[in-house]
Amino acid sequence: MNGQPKLKLYNTLTREKTDFAPIDPKNVRMYVCGPTVYDFAHIGNARPVIVFDVLYRLLRHVYGESHVTYVRNITDVDDKINARALRDFPNLPLNEAIRAVTEKTETQFLDDATALGSLEPTHQPRATENITQMIEIIEALIAKGHAYPAEGEVLFDTRSMADYGQLSKRNLDEQQAGARVAVEAHKKNPQDFVLWKLSSAEEPGWESPWGRGRPGWHIECSAMSQRYLGETFDIHGGGLDLIFPHHENELAQSRCAHGTDVMANVWMHNGFLQVEGRKMSKSEGNFVTIHELLHTETFGGRKWPGAVLRLAMLMTHYREPIDFSLKRLEEAERLLSKWPAGKAGDATPDVSVLNAFADDLNTVAAVQALHALAQAANADPAALPVFSASAALLGVLPKEAEIDDALAAAVETLVAMRLEMLKAKNFAEADKIRDDLAAKGIQLKDGRDAATGERVTTWEVKR
Repeated sequence: MNGQPKLKLYNTLTREKTDFAPIDPKNVRMYVCGPTVYDFAHIGNARPVIVFDVLYRLLRHVYGESHVTYVRNITDVDDKINARALRDFPNLPLNEAIRAVTEKTETQFLDDATALGSLEPTHQPRATENITQMIEIIEALIAKGHAYPAEGEVLFDTRSMADYGQLSKRNLDEQQAGARVAVEAHKKNPQDFVLWKLSSAEEPGWESPWGRGRPGWHIECSAMSQRYLGETFDIHGGGLDLIFPHHENELAQSRCAHGTDVMANVWMHNGFLQVEGRKMSKSEGNFVTIHELLHTETFGGRKWPGAVLRLAMLMTHYREPIDFSLKRLEEAERLLSKWPAGKAGDATPDVSVLNAFADDLNTVAAVQALHALAQAANADPAALPVFSASAALLGVLPKEAEIDDALAAAVETLVAMRLEMLKAKNFAEADKIRDDLAAKGIQLKDGRDAATGERVTTWEVKR
């Protein structure tokens, strides 16, 4: 940790906030459930993308960029995808139609994630590229007495696992068959879930020991996490809605297949999202996609920058429910407009920001600390690198991101030339450089280095 604040994370599995201790500090591993790519991602889907990107940035800062592996999957086999393919591409063979749907929506999701300021994960595997691994896990479960074939399906036997339900704290004996869980005659137990199911000629399928079929939802993540992170790893993340049944069943089948005590040491879940105080749904008329927010005037009659959307999300603690509203977006935009832009250089994030992040990813406190740093940087340009380094940890560099490296280098050269002209009292030429840059949307700000008293100049892109 090299003197860094001790990282504490809330673990859904234990319902406690405890010190984070990676299995291997030189190979910190995190898996987060990604999208099912049958439609454009909505704003609720953006929350785990942003939350776990911040955690990824923090882990990279603490343990080193090369020592953190982040996997976020793409689910590209699902009955919803099949239905969308038939609707949107009725004249194509089903496999081609499915590929057309998933490639289009996956590309859009990745573009949206980038626009929200998120780093690219280390691996982004597709479910369909891991069918062999899924079959191997199912075979292991059958061999160990944890799964059984029945009427064209392979099912996980929940009664074969003594502590099934430990993540969601659900007791099998307390669940009434026919109430929360459908009763099906071919199941040994009402709570048993599908690992593999046969496909008709009109459905996508892969050859397996149990016939041509396709995987159940839960087995996909078990296979991809095991392939890229191992049988046990450090952190598993996702939305609160995934605790049961998805994460519960992932945990069960992975532990039983590999004979391990845990799947992931820490389970983290972000809270639910509402839009303007109501549950988001198409029937409510408040269903909005990330793409619409970024590129259309659907919400509040205008387009919203990705940095504003990101900051609006991070102004609520990740475990708390969030009300995504026009008021919150406007508040984030006002705050962002007061933050200066600049390069971090060799500066490191301020301890106030690091302490906030280290306390179970407290982005609310981190944003407050960042605003204080922004005020200091506005008053004294020498404080700008520390603010920039701290803002980068949050993933919010609102104006600097709009400048590519070549242009930034050119601006820095002109700034240096202007400083030399000011020293030579060639004010006319110095003013000309300032005015030329202002005409291009780049604003200069002069100040004094607090330590040396020398003139320093910072710059930013005007909104």
